[in-house]
Amino acid sequence: MKVSDRWWSERLGCDLTVSRWGTWGVPVLLFPTAGGDADEVERGGLIDAVRPLLDAGRAKIYSCDSTAGQALVRREGSSDYRKALFNAYHQAVAAEVVPAIASDCGGPQPLVAAGASIGAFNAVALLCRYPHLVDAALGMSGTFDVDAMIGGSLTDDMYYASPLHFLPGLAGEALDRLRGRTVVLASGTGDWEDISESWRMARLLGSKGVPNRVDDWGPGYPHDWATWHEMLPLYLDELLP
Repeated sequence: MKVSDRWWSERLGCDLTVSRWGTWGVPVLLFPTAGGDADEVERGGLIDAVRPLLDAGRAKIYSCDSTAGQALVRREGSSDYRKALFNAYHQAVAAEVVPAIASDCGGPQPLVAAGASIGAFNAVALLCRYPHLVDAALGMSGTFDVDAMIGGSLTDDMYYASPLHFLPGLAGEALDRLRGRTVVLASGTGDWEDISESWRMARLLGSKGVPNRVDDWGPGYPHDWATWHEMLPLYLDELLP
C-alpha cells in the first residue's frame, strides 16, 4: 500500500511529493529517472520487482519527485538555472526528504540511496555529498556527467551538485566518513547504455579510497526498465541486512 505526502519546498520553489511503500525495514530512497515523479518507480514496475523485500519487512521504499531532472528534460530556463536546480534539489532531499523519512521511521536509520539513469546520479551524489546521511548507494545504468548534458560553463551550483567535480578536492572529515560507505554501479552494454560513465565514476571514487565496484551486465541488458527490474532486487538483497 502506497502512502504519499506533499509539501511546498522553499529550496525548490515548488511542491515536492514523497511516496512510500512498505511498513517495516531499512529505508531505501529510490530516485526516479530524469523526468519522473515520486510514483514513477511504481508505474515502471520497480515496486513489484522488490515486493518480496517489502513483504519480508526488510525494506521500506521511498521516492520523491525528480524536480531537477524534469527541468532538464523540459529544458526549462537557462542552463545556469537548470544547474542551480540540481544543487537546490540535493539540498532539499538532504534537508527535507531525509528528515521526513527519519520521522516516518521513528528516528534516524541507515539509509540506502538508489536509482537508474539520472536517478543513479542523484543517488551517488547524495551519498558523496552527505555521507553522514547515506550508508550505501546503488547506481543502475548511471548517467553521471550531468554538466555535459546541460551544456554551458561550469557553475558553482553544478560543481557542488556533481561528484565528478567536487570529489577530486574532497578531504578531511567528509572524505574520511565517505570512505566508510559503499557504492555499487551496475550497467548493461546493450541499447542506449554507456557503461563508460560508471567506470569513470568508479575510477574517481577509487582514487579517493571510497569502496565501490562496477558490475557489467553485458549486451543483453539495455537502458530500460526490464534491466532495472532484475538489478534492483538483486543489489538491495545484498545491501540490506
